[in-house]
Amino acid sequence: MGTLHPTADISPEANIADSASVWHYAQVRENATLGENCIVGRGAYIGTGVQMGDNCKVQNYALVYEPAEIGNGVFIGPAAVLTNDEFPRAVSPDGTIKSGHDWVAVGVTIKDGASIGARAVCVAPVTVGAWALVAAGSVVTRDVPDFALVAGVPARRIRWVGKAGFPLEDQGNGLFICPKTGQKYREENEQLHEDA
Repeated sequence: MGTLHPTADISPEANIADSASVWHYAQVRENATLGENCIVGRGAYIGTGVQMGDNCKVQNYALVYEPAEIGNGVFIGPAAVLTNDEFPRAVSPDGTIKSGHDWVAVGVTIKDGASIGARAVCVAPVTVGAWALVAAGSVVTRDVPDFALVAGVPARRIRWVGKAGFPLEDQGNGLFICPKTGQKYREENEQLHEDA
């Protein structure tokens, strides 16, 4: 059974699984969906219509703006930001204040099992691949392949990681092994997949 803290600001139009938890001062907007066992930490923001799968963790003060799509088992670290405005401006060229009708939101997609490190920023529109790992403080400006470890500003792939999150050990000839689980992975055409 989940917990919805009394200080959380949860829209009655949000779809939250019974096993999900939303903690102190977090906000979950209209038509957002939180799957089974999701945890939304203190002060986090989940925007209108954000879709979140099962078993996700959104840590304290993370900002997930609509129309983000979050897969199953995704980790979003403390104070991470998923943006939604490709060309942000407070005012129009004539100086008038922009309203929500003056722009089209674009989203960030995070695939199953991926992790976004603390204070990382994903600049929409981008997709972070399955089981990828975005290092803390990175700025993601282009799509991240499955199993990639990316770091820096802008983020670049520096290693491959396995499902356990550990950097893989290069065995040569495109074969990589997880030092934690022993799982084998194969690199082909700058993509990584589990070895059969």
